[in-house]
Amino acid sequence: MEKKDFEAWLDNISITFLSLTDLQKNETLDHLISLSGAVQLRHLSNNLEILLKRDFLKLLPLELSFYLLKWLDPQTLLTCCLVSKQWNKVISACTEVWQTACKNLGWQIDDSVQDALHWKKVYLKAILRMKQLKDHEAFETSSLIGHSARVYALYYKDGLLCTGSDDLSAKLWDVSTGQCIYGIQTHTCAAVKFDEQKLVTGSFDNTVACWEWSSGAKTQHFRGHTGAVFSVDYNDELDILVSGSADFTVKVWALSTGTCLNTLTGHTEWVTKVVLQKCKVKSLMHSPGDYILLSADKYEIKIWPIGREINCKCLKTLSVSEDRSISLQPRLHFDGKYIVCSSALGLYQWDFASYDILRVIKPPDFSNVSLLGFGEIFALLFDNRYLYIMDLRTEKLISRWPLPEYRKSKRGSSFLAGEMSWLNGLNGQNDMGLVFATSMPDHSIHLVLWKEHG
Repeated sequence: MEKKDFEAWLDNISITFLSLTDLQKNETLDHLISLSGAVQLRHLSNNLEILLKRDFLKLLPLELSFYLLKWLDPQTLLTCCLVSKQWNKVISACTEVWQTACKNLGWQIDDSVQDALHWKKVYLKAILRMKQLKDHEAFETSSLIGHSARVYALYYKDGLLCTGSDDLSAKLWDVSTGQCIYGIQTHTCAAVKFDEQKLVTGSFDNTVACWEWSSGAKTQHFRGHTGAVFSVDYNDELDILVSGSADFTVKVWALSTGTCLNTLTGHTEWVTKVVLQKCKVKSLMHSPGDYILLSADKYEIKIWPIGREINCKCLKTLSVSEDRSISLQPRLHFDGKYIVCSSALGLYQWDFASYDILRVIKPPDFSNVSLLGFGEIFALLFDNRYLYIMDLRTEKLISRWPLPEYRKSKRGSSFLAGEMSWLNGLNGQNDMGLVFATSMPDHSIHLVLWKEHG
């Protein structure tokens, strides 16, 4: 049959076929199939598979597709991306799905990023880092060598680690390179804190001193304590320095002149930690922006208002046991909203606005576990054998890292956490640099660092 005649015949057949009932159409198809040979049957089989499939992601409006995809878990979605280029494009652009998946992993979300394909890439990066943590492969170690006697004092800030030693020196190290930037002669150090220009040291000789990095000169000497000074903090804006001592007192000094402004009493044990911090919440006793001083001993945490005034009285005393049967670990966390400290009973978190205990976290065998850092998502803990990361949403340990036999210290001054921002949620940028540092019996400093993503 000629092509023209065939097309005319096909048009007539089509018009007639469309006028039949469903039953008549089925009988017609059955008859045509019975008349078909192998070539026609193969053709029919191949095309039926295509005709019977319906790609719902292609047919549905994009908003409805996103709604359906939200019900699938991320791993299933990654598998669905392999179905076709169209599926991969739609699924990759489902921002809310990938943002939620990242949040569930403990990842920070920057809502200002509008790139539709960005968050799937972030999730893939996040799942890799979390797998490294789960498999205990996220960190690496190194050492700083340079002191000739025990190192008690450590302080970390912005990639720099300061160490104070019984060899009558303090050193400033670049953690990324392991190089010593400054080394100055000091007294024997029990506590250190620094900025770009100066170093403040608390000493076993009962004094506090301020030193200039560039020249090594002592610019101020604070005398008045009758016991070793275990902790120091200062604020240039207030021109105030605070120190905690084995004489059971906290002293408030004028940073620029060295004058003792006040001596805070009430502790009945060594004051092992002082923290000067801005308040971030409102209560009957303080407002946001007020400066607050926290001081801690073996059993109690005391809260003091502080500012340019000389006199201040204790606002509140916190403890975990009334009869002093349970002691506090030396580490103390205060971010202006929450106070956190560990004890043999567990990890205690107080609300700073009300001073109420919000929760007590009790992981297995907590009696030997100490607090290093506490954030919105993660906490960093350690004991005699391991460094631990806890997911605070589930209160479960998600990673650990072996530690060497480090130098033990009841005051807890010979170990510290490094970068802390990742405790509020990882973001692919803050999981780098120092995680943990501790002094070793051979006078070196053992470092635990984030491993590159790979």
